[in-house]
Amino acid sequence: MFEGPRLQARRSNSVFCHSERRSVLDESYSVDIRGNAIHFALVVRTSLSQTRFLIALLVLSSLAFATEPVIPQDSGPVGLQETMRKLHTTARLMHTAAHPDDEDGGMLTLEARGHGVTGLQMTLNRGEGGQNKTGNAFGDELGILRTLEMLAADKYYGVEQRFSRVADFGFSKTADETFQKWGGHDIALEDLVRVIRTFRPDVIITRFQGAPRDGHGNHQASGLLTREAFRAAADPNRFPDQIREGLQPWQAKKLYMDNVRANEDWTVDLNTGSDDPLLGTSYIQFAMQGLKHQLSQGAGMWSVSPGPHHSYYKLIDTVLPSYSPQHEQDYFDGIDTSLPALADRLGNEQSKVPFLRPGLQELEKDVDDAAEAAKKSQEAAAVPLLAGLKKTTELVQQVRASSLSAVAKADLLTDLETKRQQFAQGANIALNITLTATATLPGLNQIKHPHTQEMLTAVPGEAFDVTVACNAGSRDIRIESPAAWQIKSTNIEQMGRHVGIGFSVTPPPNAPYTRQYFYRTNVETDSIYQISDPQYATLPLTPPPLRARATYTWQGYTGEIGAPVEVALPEPHPLIVGPAISVSTAAVTRVMQKGSSGAEVTASLFANQPSKDAVTISADAPKGWTTTSSLAGTLTQPGQIASAAVSIKPDSVPEAQYQVPIKARRDGQTFDQGYSLVTREDLGAAYYFRPSTQRISIVDVKLPKNLKIGYVMGAGDDIPTVLQQLGLNVTLISSEELASGNLSAYNTIVLGIRAYDTRDDVRKNNQRLLDYVSNGGTLIVQYNQQYQEFNSGHYTPYPTDESRDRVTLEEAPVEILVPRDPIFHYPNQITQQDFDGWVQERGLYFMASWDPKFEPLLASHDPGEESLKGGLLRARYGKGVYIYSAYAFFRQLPAGVPGAIRLFVNLLDAGHEPASSNPNATAEVLNGH
Repeated sequence: MFEGPRLQARRSNSVFCHSERRSVLDESYSVDIRGNAIHFALVVRTSLSQTRFLIALLVLSSLAFATEPVIPQDSGPVGLQETMRKLHTTARLMHTAAHPDDEDGGMLTLEARGHGVTGLQMTLNRGEGGQNKTGNAFGDELGILRTLEMLAADKYYGVEQRFSRVADFGFSKTADETFQKWGGHDIALEDLVRVIRTFRPDVIITRFQGAPRDGHGNHQASGLLTREAFRAAADPNRFPDQIREGLQPWQAKKLYMDNVRANEDWTVDLNTGSDDPLLGTSYIQFAMQGLKHQLSQGAGMWSVSPGPHHSYYKLIDTVLPSYSPQHEQDYFDGIDTSLPALADRLGNEQSKVPFLRPGLQELEKDVDDAAEAAKKSQEAAAVPLLAGLKKTTELVQQVRASSLSAVAKADLLTDLETKRQQFAQGANIALNITLTATATLPGLNQIKHPHTQEMLTAVPGEAFDVTVACNAGSRDIRIESPAAWQIKSTNIEQMGRHVGIGFSVTPPPNAPYTRQYFYRTNVETDSIYQISDPQYATLPLTPPPLRARATYTWQGYTGEIGAPVEVALPEPHPLIVGPAISVSTAAVTRVMQKGSSGAEVTASLFANQPSKDAVTISADAPKGWTTTSSLAGTLTQPGQIASAAVSIKPDSVPEAQYQVPIKARRDGQTFDQGYSLVTREDLGAAYYFRPSTQRISIVDVKLPKNLKIGYVMGAGDDIPTVLQQLGLNVTLISSEELASGNLSAYNTIVLGIRAYDTRDDVRKNNQRLLDYVSNGGTLIVQYNQQYQEFNSGHYTPYPTDESRDRVTLEEAPVEILVPRDPIFHYPNQITQQDFDGWVQERGLYFMASWDPKFEPLLASHDPGEESLKGGLLRARYGKGVYIYSAYAFFRQLPAGVPGAIRLFVNLLDAGHEPASSNPNATAEVLNGH
């Protein structure tokens, strides 16, 4: 991992450390302690006596009710000084990129934390089509994981985050291919324009230029779209539906592009390697601490050397009249970002708001007074900050009631609302004001396995308790909720300035589940998300349904603070609304051999609410299929987990893919949704919802007999699961077995994707694997991403040179180079049709060169490129067979692609085929002619 400030919490408003949990008074109160991180968890129940509540407040007072923030620099004197930097400027900056981890985090940190700029990162997609170096979550679940990683990085950069509807469909080489997958360029452009019109930045920076030098086709598309959006956002005739919604056109003043070299024509040179005394390190080093949370990208090992680090940007468009400097000190040169300058932006309309300029000048004085007072003590800054909050609130009300045009109001209110938040935040830091809101869901204390608590959700129609605790001495504490929710305060206790209020909360019976608002019907083929709730469009995740608010008074002024309502111990997670019973099916396609006697499909059930009656599950299979229902038993406790299997037999159906809904029924209700918690120790948490529909792929495949397969898992893939579903004998080889077991017990051993990248024991025991081949075994090695390290390790039996070459187009033609070879005949006949229907890509990290002892078996290429023959190589080594495969079987098999399954089965049997499996076939027949 990395040095520097460490994450001490899972969420921003509270700290729960993995530490000793000490009982205080009774099970309703607990304290978590590790070093200086202390959190008091107070669970209010209406049955608690007032005495116990007061004792709890005594304990609360002794702990000073201070919850440690995610980043230490965001609180205390440093956090106050950073807020003062923001209050001194109205500068707004928007940065665009294609994927998570594309962003220039050092630049964002310098601008947002160093200069106080209000920043926003717009990332077109969520990286859901990429590779996962932390597990086997792919597709939309990986997209949610990378969203959480991006949000964790953003906290270090100090910026907001937005996404568009387009998905990462895998690597592409051109912008044209990207736009083809994204249904043209208007969908992503519309989202970019929406964010610009909402955020209203002064400056926009595109990470990419929109040229081939950007590399990835998504990168190129990002640059092209940002250039167009810069002007399109100001045109009311572009995307007029947004104008009808109430958004107003906005013209940013300047547009810059990144990816510029020092010896080229640049405008701005930023040294992100310079130190910031508040951060205690350089901007780029601080940003790297955030970037390292993007572990699914492999960022944990990334680093930047100390010292100067320059980023060069070029001004490529501006609406500032007669503005064409050769070099600038910063993006905001030529733009007045002082508070009084907001009045000047109104032009002739300034006369409509005569109160504005004097009010802005007063705000500027409040900021100066707070900065001066902070030099004496942190608390002394509170009064001028609260005075600024009061005046900003009044200005907002006056502007809303004014006769300004809609465009002028939108511009002005955006800046004033930002200042309101900054004044409030600064005052809360100065006074160390905290607010926590904790939900206690029914039956929480009945759960015997604490780890399941983090999955519990609220259930429509069922009441639960919420405790809101604040140390600001105010009784004006409330819970904000959607319409039709019932919120009733049950008790209130106060000791000194510490206040705790209990609420009974009941969502309506028809309350919607808090699922992700973006979804795809088919993850393999859809490259655009559908939006279930337009009000959340471009947000990173669906907001939690409840939020607590409190106001307080300090020396005659009013402050305010808010916090999301979170689920109680063991660790804070977002409170969401979910089904009474979550029904989850495997994300991996259930592969069934054509003509088989059927199979069992298993559903996992999780109870958020106890059931009175037994729970049954059944399958809504296509007409002509035979299914049987199954009894899952009675889920008598919240948090209880059960599983049940449904028998399915397809009767004489053709090779195809089918969708089979799996439903649970109990107490007269039907449930067909499942969810899983997406989180990690260093991240926040989110829930991934998915319909409980099992994808089934009927495949006409012949299986070798008596083949024993060993699988060495790499970074994580689902190939072993699919092989087992077919009935093949597959065993996962443990580290101990790899190091000292009898490998010759297996006919074939397969190394999972990126095995040499991710496992020390695979690298250390490579010679054992080669000896296994020499003694007669078959070894299949799948691609490794760290190709330079792979090459330097000399892991192959004969010299090879792995590269980054890939075939990105899944429809790219594939040539069978040795059509008479048994590998294309036994046990399955492989033809050109077997390369139809592949998903995402053909292959990645092809060999660039190889020893003549290797024989290339297939060739493929993207349009306009030379044929690549290094995707499937075979060599005889001793008595056995060594195969290197760059073809993306790790995507094809879990998607149930029939041809890929047949070819992979043949590879497994390579070297074990009977002598009679080499037919006298012609190339024309084998190529499907």
